[in-house]
Order: sequence, then C-alpha cells, then structure tokens
Amino acid sequence: MPLFLGYYNLLYFIFGLPALLLALYAQYKVHSSYNKYSRIPNARRITGYDAARYLLAAGGLGGVGIEGTPGVLTDHYDPRSKILRLSAGVANSGSVAALGIVAHEVGHAAQDATDYVGLRLRAGLVPILTFGSWLGPILFFVGYLLDQFNLALIGVGFFALAAVFALVTLPVELNASRRALEALRTTGLVTSTAEEQGVRSVLSAAALTYVAAVAQAVMSLLYYVFLLSGMRRRD
Repeated sequence: MPLFLGYYNLLYFIFGLPALLLALYAQYKVHSSYNKYSRIPNARRITGYDAARYLLAAGGLGGVGIEGTPGVLTDHYDPRSKILRLSAGVANSGSVAALGIVAHEVGHAAQDATDYVGLRLRAGLVPILTFGSWLGPILFFVGYLLDQFNLALIGVGFFALAAVFALVTLPVELNASRRALEALRTTGLVTSTAEEQGVRSVLSAAALTYVAAVAQAVMSLLYYVFLLSGMRRRD
C-alpha cells in the first residue's frame, strides 16, 4: 500500500508540477505589480473609492453600491447583491494600481448590467461546482478502489466541470479588464501612456492567475482521466 500511494502521489506531482509553477509565478507577478504601482500615485490623485463612484456613474451603474471588505487584494463585485466590495488598501489609495483594480471590478458590474453571457454562465456553474468539489473526489476514489468504472467516471465528470468553470472564467476576466481600460480612457482617469502601462501591468498579472487556474484544472482532469483509462485497460 505505501508503494501504491507513493506511485500515485508521484504521478499527481508530475501532472501538477507545470501548473503549480505557473500559479506560483502568477502570484509573484500579481504581488510585484501591485507593490510597484501601489506606490505610484495617479495623476488625478483620486482614491479607489472615488474612482469607483465616478466610473459607476459614468457607466450608468448608479444602482451598484460600494462597501468595504477585509483583507488585501480581496476586491470583488457581487452580482447577487449588486455591491462592489473594495479592500481598504485599494479604496483609500490614490495609486495607479487602485485605478486598475477598481476599474476591473466596475467592468464586472457592467457585465452584469448588460447580461454578459459569460458572467451568467459562470454564476450558473457555481452551485454545481460547490456541490461537486467535495463529491467528485469521493465518487472517483470509491469507484477506483472498488473497481467500479461508471462511479469513477461520474467523479471525473465533476472534475471536468471544474475545468469548464476555469475555462469560462478566463474570458470573463479578460473582458472585464478590457472594459476597465476603455472606461479609464473615456473618463479621463488615465491621463498618460505611463499610467495606462501601469494599469495594464496590474491587470495582466491578475489575468495570469486565471490562466494558471485553467492549467491547474485541466492538468488535474487529465490526471484523473489517466487513472480512469487504466481502469478501462484492466477490464
């Protein structure tokens, strides 16, 4: 049994290592970009909170509220309550980084207001994914250990849903970033090429984390598909 577990742990490591390295690099890029541009003030000297209010008003999104949220880089838009939640480090900062982060989340609010299909699809997958994230591994390993191929296949199906969720999330985030840059330009909150480059750097680093999430989900799925194919060969 130790050799059995050791083999599959090593196999999982081999499948997961590239995605893990990408995820670590993405986190490094996020923190390095944020740390750099959070120290550079934007030319308008506008705080993240005031920029959020300005962008929401300019986009006709006056019904969206703004609240604080604890933590660092925990900023997000909640489509259920129509609330933009900003961390203190972003809301109170007059930095280039704050502009990029706030504009990105306002981009999600704009997606919600226009019934952007990717956002709706992602929201629809959340309940299934929440349920399947703990049920999938159980079904797979029970099926695998008991040599029940169909049960293990259902478990792999839940892993496939996680990969689909990651694949759907990536274009949603990229679209929000595109909307962010456009809104910052049209409202004049970004006033120079250097500021726009700073915003792009912050947004690109954040996008890389979603690329890494896709890689992790896909490689995990491939690992379980590989194990499943081994079951089929034994039949």
